[in-house]
Amino acid sequence: MLATFFSTLRGIPLLFKYLLAILVGMTPIIEIRGAIPLGVAMGLDYWSAYICSFIGNIIPIFFIVKYIRPLFDFFGRWKIFKKIIDWATDKATRKIKENPKLQTAACLALYFFVAVPLPTTGAWVGSLVANFLDLPLKKAFLPLALGVATAGLIVLFATGAVVAVI
Repeated sequence: MLATFFSTLRGIPLLFKYLLAILVGMTPIIEIRGAIPLGVAMGLDYWSAYICSFIGNIIPIFFIVKYIRPLFDFFGRWKIFKKIIDWATDKATRKIKENPKLQTAACLALYFFVAVPLPTTGAWVGSLVANFLDLPLKKAFLPLALGVATAGLIVLFATGAVVAVI
């Protein structure tokens, strides 16, 4: 059954393979960690799978860091969510805004957090953390994108190693 699935994926036109790799890269939790192996399984060469997955994975960063605050405000209308959101936001932003060194440390921590290719440590959660820390997009984007690039390289080499063994 799995072999049939992979042979079906290989029969998809090339443009759709690229688009599918980009869309899977944009998906929360799966992100670049699932998009690269999927791209390779569809017959894309390793670097094409990496680039498409990377592009797909960094697109949500902009929107999450820049525009998630209205969603927090929407959920903040309910008392339980408001307490959680206010507590996390106030505690983080007060300390970070006071100390530029903490901003740099937060950016470095974001990079390492996103660079580890484990579930829930990707660009989506990293972008939410950047938003909670009230880091501006200018400061948050580079460490998040570099983290995605690093995680992608780890997954790329792991995918190559698995394919070589099979």
